[in-house]
Amino acid sequence: MSPVHFRTIQTSGAARAGVLETRSGEVLTPAFMPVGTQAAVKALDRDEVLATGARAVIMNTYHLWLRPGADEVESLGGLHEFSRLPCTLVTDSGGFQAFSLAERTKVSEDGFEFSSHIDGRRMALSPERAMQVQGQLGADIAMQLDVCPPGDAPRGEVALAVERTTRWAERCLAARRPEQAVFGIVQGGIHVDLRVRHAEALGAMPFDGLALGGFSVGEDPAEMHRVLPLVVPSVDPARIRYLMGVGTPKDLLIAVRAGVDLFDCVMPTRNARNGHIFVRGGRLNIKNAAHRLDRQVLEAGCDCFTCREGYCRAYLRHLYIAGEILALRLLSIHNLRFYARLLEGAREAILEGRFERYFEAWFPST
Repeated sequence: MSPVHFRTIQTSGAARAGVLETRSGEVLTPAFMPVGTQAAVKALDRDEVLATGARAVIMNTYHLWLRPGADEVESLGGLHEFSRLPCTLVTDSGGFQAFSLAERTKVSEDGFEFSSHIDGRRMALSPERAMQVQGQLGADIAMQLDVCPPGDAPRGEVALAVERTTRWAERCLAARRPEQAVFGIVQGGIHVDLRVRHAEALGAMPFDGLALGGFSVGEDPAEMHRVLPLVVPSVDPARIRYLMGVGTPKDLLIAVRAGVDLFDCVMPTRNARNGHIFVRGGRLNIKNAAHRLDRQVLEAGCDCFTCREGYCRAYLRHLYIAGEILALRLLSIHNLRFYARLLEGAREAILEGRFERYFEAWFPST
């Protein structure tokens, strides 16, 4: 029996509203997962994260393996106890870090060999080791180890990455802990035929969910937008579909329209820490002098703590310019709530059979 259960409740076109049930609770989809790289969403405490509407958080296997260490986290009760986050927790496999730290990494059939960015020691991450570490971390959902080629990789390199990811998928499933869900990761770059074949191959395996990896890694976003509606229908509709590491509000709604259920991205929190705020119709830069005497909240009608409590743009700009940590908290809260509201609205629209109108209201003529 699967450690997680997903069911679709309603559709509107290809868009789906569903429920993901894990041992840590329900996640209503489509949903966005904040990124908690070091077992914390940067600048926010547990209650602030949950107050944004988040019911799942993704954490970083690579970083937590290096520091504080999988043995340490396990001895302290696993990530739920360690972080005090009572929601669904997901850990990635480390494959994307191998991509992003390519100058430190060698890849072979055995896995990745890389130098720690902390102390330079050489480490080896095989499919079996990735599952062992994620098992020790104790998240609800673990991701298979995959090969993520850059967006400009030639087709031959992408095809080899797909084949190796398939072989590693089998090894990850053989090494899984039975109480932990495992998701497969579909690769293939912007090549629709490679993506479709890989989705079918992984769909034939007993994964608890299926993810789309290898997007937003240097390719033109328009290419991702073109590929998603051609590929997502080939991803088993009985299982949750998760688009990894993406992206802008427009990216999310295009993916929802194609039938994707779950997302994560550093963009809302990273942008907040850089003073860039998401609002309906675009973004604003809180650092701009135009906000020096601005009495407006970040976005009229927003129900996030920052806007609801009346923190004005002038005050937030002052905090940011002064280097006050409170600025990072208040801006991050708003951006995460913006993403959550975007997908809550999408879910409501799907349940009411009007998703296309909802999409057009956000992004006309896309």
